[in-house]
Amino acid sequence: MEMEGCNLILKLEGNNPQLAPILIGAHYDGVPDTAAADDNGTAVVALLQLAEMFAQQSLNRSLWLVAFDQEEWGMRGSSALARHLKEQKQPLKLMISLEMLGFTCEVQNYPQPEMYQLFGSKGDYLALVANQEIYLLVQEMNEIFSRHLPTRFLCVPDRGASFPEITLSDHSPFWECGYDGLLLTDTAFLRNPNYHKYSDTIDSLDLDFFTKVVKGLILVTKHLTET
Repeated sequence: MEMEGCNLILKLEGNNPQLAPILIGAHYDGVPDTAAADDNGTAVVALLQLAEMFAQQSLNRSLWLVAFDQEEWGMRGSSALARHLKEQKQPLKLMISLEMLGFTCEVQNYPQPEMYQLFGSKGDYLALVANQEIYLLVQEMNEIFSRHLPTRFLCVPDRGASFPEITLSDHSPFWECGYDGLLLTDTAFLRNPNYHKYSDTIDSLDLDFFTKVVKGLILVTKHLTET
């Protein structure tokens, strides 16, 4: 039986409505019978922090904050919204997907062996993954994040066709609908052994790392909504 879902959308209108909005989203569903602290509790906390920080501020560019449902069932919530926005011919400056933001470890895994040389073998950084068309924008964002914590960024062609591991979050449906999209993540199952397990609990997280991620995210969001 098909399950109905519900996306929760907060639109903070900017002073210049002619500017395309920034959309930042995080899925609020989790795998049944798991604590879901990193996947995706950390991202939901970050999204709520953005709402608290920017709800009372005067914004130049509109900011849309979205809690997506049913990501774990094939990204249904983000797919529905991406298709709707495309049908409405609604432009977006950028879509940012927040996906697992709080885990670090000594050993980082990668989908391709050569990535060890590029990004290092320690899982202590925030990853920024985007379509190649926004390389310069991602560079700007990476520079802001890197003031607070280690980062790595990767811009890929063809909506990540050569890297299926990086298409498994809510940015992917937006890529498919022609929008620029960015994934912010601790690299999920490529790092966190608790992925989709009951052991994905708060005590497994690096809360100092997560705090730095949120601080960086606030500054990045401020930068994006001012320009």
